[in-house]
Amino acid sequence: MKLHTKILIGLISGALLGPLLADVPILGNVALFIKPIGDAFINLLVMIVVPLVMASLIVGTASLGDLRRLGRIGIKTLGYYAVATAVAVAMGLAAGKIFNPGAGLDEDVKEEMLTDYAGLTPEQLERVTDKPSVLEILVRIIPRNPIKAMADTDFLQIIFFALLFGIALTILSEEKRKPVLDVLNTVNDAMIVLVKGVMQVAPYGVFVLIAAVAAQFGYGILITLANYVLVTIGTMLFFMFTYYPLSTKLSGMSPVMFFKRFYEVAVFAFSTSSSNATLPLNLQVSEEELGVSNEMASFVLPSGATVNMNGTAIYQGVSTIFIAQVFGISLGLGDLLMVVLTATLASVGAAGVPGIGVVTLTIVLNAIGIPIEGIALVMGVERILDMTRTAVNVTGDTCCAIWVAKTEGELNIPSDAESKAAAI
Repeated sequence: MKLHTKILIGLISGALLGPLLADVPILGNVALFIKPIGDAFINLLVMIVVPLVMASLIVGTASLGDLRRLGRIGIKTLGYYAVATAVAVAMGLAAGKIFNPGAGLDEDVKEEMLTDYAGLTPEQLERVTDKPSVLEILVRIIPRNPIKAMADTDFLQIIFFALLFGIALTILSEEKRKPVLDVLNTVNDAMIVLVKGVMQVAPYGVFVLIAAVAAQFGYGILITLANYVLVTIGTMLFFMFTYYPLSTKLSGMSPVMFFKRFYEVAVFAFSTSSSNATLPLNLQVSEEELGVSNEMASFVLPSGATVNMNGTAIYQGVSTIFIAQVFGISLGLGDLLMVVLTATLASVGAAGVPGIGVVTLTIVLNAIGIPIEGIALVMGVERILDMTRTAVNVTGDTCCAIWVAKTEGELNIPSDAESKAAAI
């Protein structure tokens, strides 16, 4: 049985059995009894985040090569990815604010969830949401002690240090850089193995966490979950069919032709939920069907598999709003700006493997003080969201390659006849 099927079964079973178990007198407070098991699952996820982000982000940055040699091509690529990701997460936040996917719960239930799951009273919540200014946040991004930042799981400081460290590695000679990158690549691979291992117990963790929530708060919370899925996927599709067509149009390519020739890559990405697994097919289609030069495709697309995560950014934006609304936490302008900044940087550090979005979501929630237990609310529908956002991510990689190739004079769009001949 597929893992995503097991997780879905865990979600449904926990949601259905939770309230029923709560009504059995002999069992007592079921939610209180089983919640520590779910907390252990959450701790496993959080345990992986710091080494995973450090290793993957440093390797991803260093893989761009000598920044002095790459020059304007690297700047164009990173600039495109940064703007697209920031727009994506802002769109996700806007959709969350407009459609309020998590605002359907009774106010008494929200207050109880806030107290029981976050350990906060309304008075404490008011103090928690009194956050520093944006300027203070930007200053605090720079860590005085990177080791302390890792110990304290201050992810903005961790990401900032990892980016600088990766850039510094690109300046070193290949002889000095290679041993460090070999170690970090091994760490990164090991963390991905751990992620896959933790995801194997996800069905049971989701069952316990959702059963605890349902036992305490009833079936009403499931309606908000359906709203969350519709808003998230709808926002991803809106972004995919507005931002990307505009990008290809500005690159001199017909959006209709682009999607006609690219759709098989998007379908493959959707089915595998992995940007890395889709990369070989994406390289082939980008060069043979879309006319991107080998040099441009070989640089931009592998970089995008690590750096460019537009779909993941939308997922993080909507998920943050959703979980905050479920817990009854009000987010101000400063919080939203922090989400845009953190989600953009966290997306850069996201590995192109299935399920990684759940891990990076903890970074965003942690940055603005939202209880990471809220991840349990989205785990049950993670698979369909992961599939959708991977297709969005991969499409963004190719749109960037087309734009960079166009600006560098290395885009040669083949005719329909040439495209069919290449396919044969």
